[in-house]
Amino acid sequence: MTTIGVPTTATKGAAMPATTDQTSTDTHTDTDTGIYQRADVYHDFYHARGKDYRAEADAVRALIAGHAPGATSLLDVACGTGSHLRELAASFGEVVGVDLSAEMLAVAARHAPGVELHRGDMRDFRLDRTFDAVICMFSSIGYVCGRTELDRAVTNLAAHVAPDGVLIIEPWWFPDTFRDGWVGADVVTAGERRISRVSHTVRRGGTSRMDVHYVVAASGAGIEHFTDTHVMSLFDRADYERAFHAAGFRADYLRPDAAGPGLFAGVRR
Repeated sequence: MTTIGVPTTATKGAAMPATTDQTSTDTHTDTDTGIYQRADVYHDFYHARGKDYRAEADAVRALIAGHAPGATSLLDVACGTGSHLRELAASFGEVVGVDLSAEMLAVAARHAPGVELHRGDMRDFRLDRTFDAVICMFSSIGYVCGRTELDRAVTNLAAHVAPDGVLIIEPWWFPDTFRDGWVGADVVTAGERRISRVSHTVRRGGTSRMDVHYVVAASGAGIEHFTDTHVMSLFDRADYERAFHAAGFRADYLRPDAAGPGLFAGVRR
């Protein structure tokens, strides 16, 4: 795991010492998440489309207050470009982010300055300390392949939760809430760029496959086109609850946003 961010105790722009990179490579073999190598496009697109990171952070903050009152530290795993971290930073004395993508972390370092960031895989990263709240948002848990890997990831996340802390996971869709054949299309303006995103999502056995096309246009750079494929596991609610239980946690399932996949909030049994 390589530390690439800026700790809160360091001078702005100073890098922390690097440690061993522990990122894993085994996952759904036909996933090709090129958008995570274009993290600037990812960040600009979702903000311009109106993804409400502030409202999502408010929901997380409320869950933490209800399950771990007095929490002062937070770890965001699969933190992406740091949008939730930025919204939550003022509420906790210590906030830390982990992500598998170096490109995403580089953007996070720009948009969430002063936040400590690490590169690592949710299944096996090690920070050698615990946090009052550990969160994993935007359905990132769905990228793990099968129930064994789900158990592995949840157990590793749980190992970073302090004794009286809370683990919050936003799942991917359940098999009975997934919409097979879903087509999405958006065009947004982000600064001087126009970004178009079209997606088609289908079910393939116990997984969903989303094919995405991006077209990015800017006056100086011209037009760029690239594609993405996301294969994600369709775990059901019982799979998540079992994974929490195997990690020594009991989990509540909540739907703060009726249009979203919900949130699991777990505390030690």
